[in-house]
Amino acid sequence: MKKIDKEGMCDVQEMFPENCEEAIEIGEGLEMPRKLRVGKGLEIRYGKPDNVIIVGMGGSAIGGIIMKDLLRDVISIPIEVCRDYKLPAYADERTLVFAQSYSGNTEETISGFVDAIERRCMLVALSSGGILQEFSERLGIPFMKLPGKIQPRCAFPYLFFPPLVVLKKLEIIELKHDEVEETIEVLREVRDEVKPGSPTSRNLAKRLALDIKGHVPVVYGFGMYGGVAQRMKTQFNENSKVPSKFEVFPELNHNEIVGWTGPNRLTKNFVAILIRDWYERPEIKARIEITKRLVLEGKASKIVEVYAKGTSKLARMLSVLFIGDFASVYLAILYGVDPTPVDVISRMKVELKGRVNAIERLRDRLNFYLA
Repeated sequence: MKKIDKEGMCDVQEMFPENCEEAIEIGEGLEMPRKLRVGKGLEIRYGKPDNVIIVGMGGSAIGGIIMKDLLRDVISIPIEVCRDYKLPAYADERTLVFAQSYSGNTEETISGFVDAIERRCMLVALSSGGILQEFSERLGIPFMKLPGKIQPRCAFPYLFFPPLVVLKKLEIIELKHDEVEETIEVLREVRDEVKPGSPTSRNLAKRLALDIKGHVPVVYGFGMYGGVAQRMKTQFNENSKVPSKFEVFPELNHNEIVGWTGPNRLTKNFVAILIRDWYERPEIKARIEITKRLVLEGKASKIVEVYAKGTSKLARMLSVLFIGDFASVYLAILYGVDPTPVDVISRMKVELKGRVNAIERLRDRLNFYLA
């Protein structure tokens, strides 16, 4: 495994529980201003927002997607994840914006950062450095510095917990100490099960990778596991270097299931991964069980169920996420592929810079406020 995993992705994955603890400390260390002046007469006033927007792409966005799923039933204001160059039209001085880019150089996020300044949004930035840190510090924007030298997809804890802590500080949500403590404990228990030294006979992640090998993984979530299903899909893309897809109950019962009625020579190329929970609502449980029997059996190459662990929503969601992360690394190793590099993304960024060079235009817009 170590010969294939040259850059130590397994080692990074094993630090997940400790990274969550560190990420919470980063959020707790942020001091929110009451107001600040951002050159050219722009003034941003901080307080309780009417809505929240998380701006990010890829591994820097998934934290916001999962945070939205976690808070959906308890938060009284809307949360949106913006994965584009511009904020939605309603964003204004009553909007709290988290600009999240692990590298600090993601052009879509920097564009949203500038947009938020121009609309006087309550802006908070997170990165490990780059342009986002540079201009946050120069403009006085509240900024949370993240640890460097890891892949953005491995920085999930640092792009998930700090915004949660900020929302708690603003008294928008509760983040109960006992739920956080249980989550960290559950993650440590899961790590003991799925770490490289754990034998396959009791290693959920290794067995999942073996079940998937040679097929395309299709991940089905529901409710609070929609973002977790998406995370698992993207981890198979980036770590395992394989095509994958995800869908969510009950929506998938209105379209996706018809695709499984196609020829077996096609459907047998897929493994169905069902995210399960001991606390499933009766209607969701019924839909999953009927879908297994009526749609997937005899059509998918294999049906695999991944059950959440823990009691709190936070623990259950992150337990499945952690299992999926490790499974994607093990699948890469089964294929003899180093899970860390994502060369095609790097090439895409180089070509975009050569054709458009949006970063330099954004620098010019930011410098306008410092002139």
